[in-house]
Amino acid sequence: MTTDLEAVHTFTPLRNELPGAPVPYYVANGEGERYEVDGQLWTIIARTQDTGGLFDAAYISGGRGAATGYHAHRDHQRSFMVIKGSVQVWLGGESRVLVPGDSFTVPPGTPLAYRMLAHHTRMLTWSAPGGALTYIQRLGSPVDSHIHPNRPDHSSSPGRRAEIGAPLGITFPDEEEVEASLEWDARLPTGIEPYFLRAGEGDRLAYPNGMHSYLCRGANTRHQYFALLSQGGPSEYFARHFHREHTENFLCLSGRIWLHANGEDILLTPGDFVHAPAGTIHTFAFDSHHTEMLGILAPDVFEPFFGHIADPTTDHIYSDDNSPTVVGAPPASELQKLQEELDLVIVGPPPKRTVGLDI
Repeated sequence: MTTDLEAVHTFTPLRNELPGAPVPYYVANGEGERYEVDGQLWTIIARTQDTGGLFDAAYISGGRGAATGYHAHRDHQRSFMVIKGSVQVWLGGESRVLVPGDSFTVPPGTPLAYRMLAHHTRMLTWSAPGGALTYIQRLGSPVDSHIHPNRPDHSSSPGRRAEIGAPLGITFPDEEEVEASLEWDARLPTGIEPYFLRAGEGDRLAYPNGMHSYLCRGANTRHQYFALLSQGGPSEYFARHFHREHTENFLCLSGRIWLHANGEDILLTPGDFVHAPAGTIHTFAFDSHHTEMLGILAPDVFEPFFGHIADPTTDHIYSDDNSPTVVGAPPASELQKLQEELDLVIVGPPPKRTVGLDI
């Protein structure tokens, strides 16, 4: 992917529309391209054309009993996080019942199936390279609704799924649905394999008034992306900066986040999403206690950064010292070194927010 960094520097982020080009944009919770597929609502928040082919992403919501049978993507690495409700997942010859905060990662060619167990279940999925969601766009029925249906209007046949999936490298193997295990999945694998990860687990790094947790690393995704859960209390903006070689994506899971992108201050509340491609001058700050943010960074070139700004920990909850800090601020002595070694370009001091000061 080739990006005109200077053009991106000055692009005012779009709001509530998918741009069709790798430029900064914001999508509020529930907005995006929406399709009904077998009683589930797929809300696409990032397509391959929006990310320069790096990845795509969508929310999936459905009621109790909504299901997707065994299928495998030949060409795409995929990850999922449960946002609401509960879901039983079959992956890698095992099964788990997952709840909010739990996640799972699916390598190319690995069969996956799931069944939603709560009346309002919602997951987030992201995949790389871009293009995995083409199957949903071709199979599903476009809808205006922002919530999954009480009674499904769309039902696909095995023949139709196979017809659409075949040219996209998607197959539908006949696998056994084994009983769910109560195994507590606490560790990331060292390489590429299917795995579950329970909420609060993963490789964790602590900083004052916050914590970062890796949900997947580049070693788990063929270096196509890594995902980082950041949790913490109120914080301040870090220096304005951009990246030349990777895109950053911010999803608010709880609390409030201010995202400064190319001079615009954008307030994120749960479910909101911002795509900041290479060249976007940005920074962010948490604006409430116990804010949670999922960061998806593609490719994985920036993964080492967080080891410079936080320390490994076995704790599962961050220390609340009630003092605003800066999420991701390295010591001044390390700034120059980090800019030389990592994909980081500092362009100026933290911005001063002038909107939303009374909320």
